[in-house]
Amino acid sequence: MRFIAWQMLTGDKAKYLGLIFAIAFSTFLMSHQVSIFCGLMNRTAAQIDDIVDAKIWVMDAKTQYLDEVKALTDQDLFRIRGVEGVEWAVPLFKGTSRAKAPDGRFRGIILMGLDDASLIGMPRRIIKGNIDALQEPETIAIDQVGYKFFFPNEPVTIHRTLDLNDHTVRIVAVVDSNAPFVNLPVFYTRYSQAISFVGRERNQMSFVLAKAKQGIADAELNRRITAATGLKSLTANELGWETIWYYIKNTGIPINFGITVVIALIVGTVVAGQTFYLFTIENLKQFGALKAIGVSDLRIVGMILMQALIVGAIGYGIGISMTAAFFEAFQSNLDLRGFRMLPEIMQGTAAVVFFIVILASAFSVRKVIVLEPAVVFRG
Repeated sequence: MRFIAWQMLTGDKAKYLGLIFAIAFSTFLMSHQVSIFCGLMNRTAAQIDDIVDAKIWVMDAKTQYLDEVKALTDQDLFRIRGVEGVEWAVPLFKGTSRAKAPDGRFRGIILMGLDDASLIGMPRRIIKGNIDALQEPETIAIDQVGYKFFFPNEPVTIHRTLDLNDHTVRIVAVVDSNAPFVNLPVFYTRYSQAISFVGRERNQMSFVLAKAKQGIADAELNRRITAATGLKSLTANELGWETIWYYIKNTGIPINFGITVVIALIVGTVVAGQTFYLFTIENLKQFGALKAIGVSDLRIVGMILMQALIVGAIGYGIGISMTAAFFEAFQSNLDLRGFRMLPEIMQGTAAVVFFIVILASAFSVRKVIVLEPAVVFRG
């Protein structure tokens, strides 16, 4: 019976390939768009992921997400350090500025000001240079995307200079950081230098990074800091998810990607269902002949489901391979870093494709079950 089902499936090459194409197209579109969406959402928390030394982030009580902050005071830092269970607490500045290259090209940048003594918050992956040189005046570390923009088609070297808000700064290190949501260059410098670069506001501290003493749970320390200072204290993971959910709730990104995924689902279901139904209609006499010689309805349903699963497996394999090939081809593109296909996306897409082929075959199954064996004897 399996061989007969296979022969019936591949007998009409045009419809057979059409079924596979419909499933492959839907698979590619769904897995590709969901991967891009997840990559974008991960980018919103890029600066949080870059800081691996501190698990506790303290901010103004009304802060909603990473990129919109109200400055804290130096007194807030001292109060946090005085909370029982805090091993250390350091300031962090996150802001924006504008940098200009010697040839005149300029661009907005993300400026990160790190604790002067410890430099907590610096990405661990150093491509060139030495971050200890940041202790020297008017120095910065720059991410590789920023270096590529300001010095295109040139080898990575240090000690080049840029203009930053009327300051001439020297690059002492090039780092590999996570891609931010807005794909701007990221500069790193000492906290005291960062606040002198950006302006004259009285308070400049964006966050306080802290670490709990051994034996104190992060959740417990968050509770203590909030109770003692009135500020919001979250773990890095909690702040990352708050940022992601802010963009999901307050931007059109999920709606746009969701529409594309739904269209892929509808197209896959409708095209595959219609093609499979027409394929079944054209083979009614063959199914009638099988019924006439005593093949049970259950066995015939099994044949139809086998045909649908074969088409689904081949189409899924082609579609998911196209998605994987896309991300593989662009993995060296710095502007697209952070985009990849997660195992969960592959599994979820496989489940959706299974749903599509089962739904597409459901109409055909009904047509065959009510089929009278006598149809084979009609002209």
